[in-house]
Amino acid sequence: MKEKKTKVCKYCKSEIDAKAKICPNCRKKQGGKLKWIIIAIVVIAILGALFGGGDDDSSSSSSNSTKTTTQASTQTSKSTKKATTQASESTKKATTQAPKATTEAATTEEKVSAEYLAALGKAESYSESMHMSKQGIYDQLTSEYGEQFDEDAAKYAIDHLDADWNENALAKAKEYRKMDMSSDAIHDQLTSDYGEKFTQEEADYAIQHLDD
Repeated sequence: MKEKKTKVCKYCKSEIDAKAKICPNCRKKQGGKLKWIIIAIVVIAILGALFGGGDDDSSSSSSNSTKTTTQASTQTSKSTKKATTQASESTKKATTQAPKATTEAATTEEKVSAEYLAALGKAESYSESMHMSKQGIYDQLTSEYGEQFDEDAAKYAIDHLDADWNENALAKAKEYRKMDMSSDAIHDQLTSDYGEKFTQEEADYAIQHLDD
């Protein structure tokens, strides 16, 4: 059998030489199907490898994420348990200490409720009604001819007395002014150990504001 010497161009359908790689009529290349098939196979293989690797990475990432979440959850649980335990211990400690503090406060109140509070009440009376000085009130509280409180009770009264000694000195100075005393005489009377026993500063304040 003789070898076929012509073939049909697959593009323009004209008859051309069997060995021609380019159609002389339409100038299109002939054949080449195998080449394109090989290229297509290679491309498919590359894409498959890429997508397969992506799935592996995704799976690995998902696994790592799950592991991290589990660790975080475990750590949070431990921290919560520790915080709860510490809070419980603090509450228990506070509850234990509260009755002790209340008892001590009650004991302290019992100590000052009688003698000390009586001294404080008397000191307030001397300050508000008679405008006496701090030293004058203390001496009156402890005097055997006065209130006869012990020194601790008198000291407690003076320490807890809410008084403005400058204003007390001024009020006492105005009483002396009504007796037509001079400013110098009033100052001496305010600071005298046999008089009102105010400090020099308190007496100065009183004289400066005497005519206000």
